[in-house]
Amino acid sequence: MVINAGVADSGVAYKLAQLQALFADMDRALIAYSGGIDSTLVAKVAFDVLGDRALAVTAVSPSLLPEDLEDARIQAAEIGISHEVVQTHEMDNPNYTANPVNRCYFCKSELHDTLKPLALERGYPYVVDGVNADDLRDYRPGIQAAKERGARSPLAEVGITKLEVREIARMLGLPWWDKPAQPCLSSRFPYGEEITVAKLQRVGRAERYLRQLGLKHLRVRSENNTARIELPPEQIKEFVLTTHLPTLVEAFQSFGFLYVTLDLEGFSSGKLNRVLGATS
Repeated sequence: MVINAGVADSGVAYKLAQLQALFADMDRALIAYSGGIDSTLVAKVAFDVLGDRALAVTAVSPSLLPEDLEDARIQAAEIGISHEVVQTHEMDNPNYTANPVNRCYFCKSELHDTLKPLALERGYPYVVDGVNADDLRDYRPGIQAAKERGARSPLAEVGITKLEVREIARMLGLPWWDKPAQPCLSSRFPYGEEITVAKLQRVGRAERYLRQLGLKHLRVRSENNTARIELPPEQIKEFVLTTHLPTLVEAFQSFGFLYVTLDLEGFSSGKLNRVLGATS
C-alpha cells in the first residue's frame, strides 16, 4: 500500500511519490541494509509498497559495530520488513586492507558480489542501496562498484538529498530520522595505513566508550597508535571541563592506543578525504 505523505512541502512529497512508484515498478527488491537512515528509509518505503516482496539484508564484517547490527535488527522489526544477515569477507582482500583511496570500491564489490547471487536465488530481480543524491557529488568509489554489478540507488534516482532523507523519514514517523551517520570503522584510518581486525576493534571500543559518556556525534580517528577524538565544536569545551581526562586516556590506552588527542577543529564527516584535494 502506498502511503499518502500529507505534507506541506510539495517538492518532497512529489519525490516520495516518485520513490513509491519506482518500487511499485520493481515488484520485488532486495535492500542492501546497513541500518543507517538512508537505507532505513529505502527499506521503509520498499516495505510499504511491496510488503513481503521486499527483503532487507545486512552485511556483517569486522568493520561493522555489533551495536549497529543490533540497531539494524530493531529498526527492520519496527518497520516490519523481513531481515537477514550475511557475512562478507572484504578483510580477506589485500586490496581492501591496504586501505587505498578507492578502498570503498573493494568493500562494495564484496558486498554486491554477495548480495547479487542471493537475490537471484531468492527471486529478487533488483538489489537496491541507500545512496542519495548528495552522495553522487562526493568521492564515493563504492558507487561505481555497485553500478557495475547492476545495483540501483532509488534515492539518487529520484533526486532525494540527505536533508530530504531525514525530512521524509520524519514525515513517515521513523523515530530514527535524526540518527547520526555511522560509516564503517575502516573510514577512521588515513589512506595508506593498513587496516587490521585488531585496529578496527580498538576504534570500536573507543567510540563505544565515548557514547557511554552520553556523546552521540563523534569519531575516533586512528593514525598508527594515536587516537584523535572528533566532537562537534560546540561540545568541545564542555567535554574538556566535565570529562576526567586521565581516566579517558587510561581507557584508550587499554584499548591499544599509545596516544590520545582531541581535534580542536571538531567533528567533520569525510575529513580524511582532504588529502585527495591536497595531492591532486
